[in-house]
Amino acid sequence: MPDESPAGTLAFVESPVQLLNVLEWAHRRAHGAPRDGRLPVPPAGGSVPLQRTGDADPRGAGAAPDAPEGAGGPAGLVIVVLAPHDPMTRGQLRRMAELARDQGFGLRWEEARGGAGAPLRTVGSLAGPLRAADRIVIGDPFSRYVQLLLSLARPRTLVVVDDGTATMEFAAQLARGERFVRWHRPCGAQGARDLVFAPVSASARRMLTPNDRRSVELFTSMPVEPPPGVAVTANGFAWTRAAFGPPRLTRSTDVVGTSLVETGVVEAGRYLEAVGALVAAHGATRYFAHRRESTDKLRLIAGRLGLEVVRPELPLELVARRGPLGRTVLSFPSTVVHTLPLALAGTGVTVAVCDVDPSWLTAHASPRAHGLLARVTGSARHARRLPQMSAPARTT
Repeated sequence: MPDESPAGTLAFVESPVQLLNVLEWAHRRAHGAPRDGRLPVPPAGGSVPLQRTGDADPRGAGAAPDAPEGAGGPAGLVIVVLAPHDPMTRGQLRRMAELARDQGFGLRWEEARGGAGAPLRTVGSLAGPLRAADRIVIGDPFSRYVQLLLSLARPRTLVVVDDGTATMEFAAQLARGERFVRWHRPCGAQGARDLVFAPVSASARRMLTPNDRRSVELFTSMPVEPPPGVAVTANGFAWTRAAFGPPRLTRSTDVVGTSLVETGVVEAGRYLEAVGALVAAHGATRYFAHRRESTDKLRLIAGRLGLEVVRPELPLELVARRGPLGRTVLSFPSTVVHTLPLALAGTGVTVAVCDVDPSWLTAHASPRAHGLLARVTGSARHARRLPQMSAPARTT
């Protein structure tokens, strides 16, 4: 479906999952919803060859080559990567950027955080395309960078694609007219930077509120209550399923890691005890690390618990489709308990979720944290819910 406007569509992503979901959104827009359970043919003709899973950045530290400015792939879409600092995230983003180019999309890699002058240079270089874009797609409405860029744009359509569990909180905050605050941050925590950016955040909230001049779409696989006037389109991971797999299944059980410790929600000792309990109860042998998990924590998981730790170089939905994969995948409350059952539909893989006991939370965890985690678990319709584990003993 070609874009009617010559200005086309501009997408801003800061994580591998956001880029994957932009590709899923573009695929859905181009091919429509599947009929009779059949999957659309993937664009650019079939599966994409990939290298072995690992954590190497094949292009080194330099920026990925840009498509010519204004170049567009399917749906007239140009994807702008606002590169983060984190090496693991950068590595996954580079691999996802390769997939986007293989599908024919225009892509700009912006070193948006590469030094004191980088933000000003990035915003300046994007001002023209932002003003011209008829449609803007974003992956993280909580991002200050994205909020700043939105203040320069006047699109007729705004699309928010999934950024994991944060999508649920975004939809709820937008519906209630609240300021945008990430769910794992304490409600009252507002530093100097928050005060400086408050007008920008308020402007972004107004931009993301539909009116007679602008429509807003939420493209998601998460269960959300749509804010008034916001169109919700289901993400069924049709492109992922059509382009990859099905995976070869092993007889083992895999565990999916989370960054709940790194974000200050769960105590490290309690998390390790909980993973150990899953290993003992289900015979798990492999641990897929979240890209934000610390090296020290992963060393303990490998050394103390005897798990093979895998650092995927792509979002887990793609790694799982490629395989090999255990017949059972265990997870704590996270995005994957909603996305993996969709990506792995028809493969025979069981995704199971383990609740987080309130006693595992840190003293600094947001009062909203446990409620959201419980909502993530309780609303995972296609994942098996494991019996509540007793709270692990505190480690010293």
